[in-house]
Amino acid sequence: MLAKIISTNNSKTRILIRLIVGAVFLSEGIQKFLFPALRGAGRFEKIGLPSPEFLGSFVGAFEIICGLLLLIGLFSRLASIPLIVIMLVALAITKSEVYLEEGLWELLHESRTDWAMLLGSFFLLIEGSGGYSFDKMIIRNGR
Repeated sequence: MLAKIISTNNSKTRILIRLIVGAVFLSEGIQKFLFPALRGAGRFEKIGLPSPEFLGSFVGAFEIICGLLLLIGLFSRLASIPLIVIMLVALAITKSEVYLEEGLWELLHESRTDWAMLLGSFFLLIEGSGGYSFDKMIIRNGR
């Protein structure tokens, strides 16, 4: 089971996707703790989510942990799953209002980073970490 989760090939370019997706999630997670009124609990309360203090910290912690895992390429497939869920929820909750109030083009503009992070996370879920990763080192040392 572990072998299937960490399986990857020698692609050296996957690190580019891991770096951007991991860095953005890491940064956003840290900001939920540094600026809770703006990015964490305050934002969650503003959009009407229940238990905003808990959710802000919960989501922030997952963004930090999974972002770090992606950056180093350890269990990238598993780390991508919570990030996909976070992005799907973010798109559904925060961007539906933009669409209803301002239309399609504003929605597309406002959600461009969300789509990039969602698709980057899906890519890593499907393809794995690539050559420059701890997953690849584990595979190499296991043989």
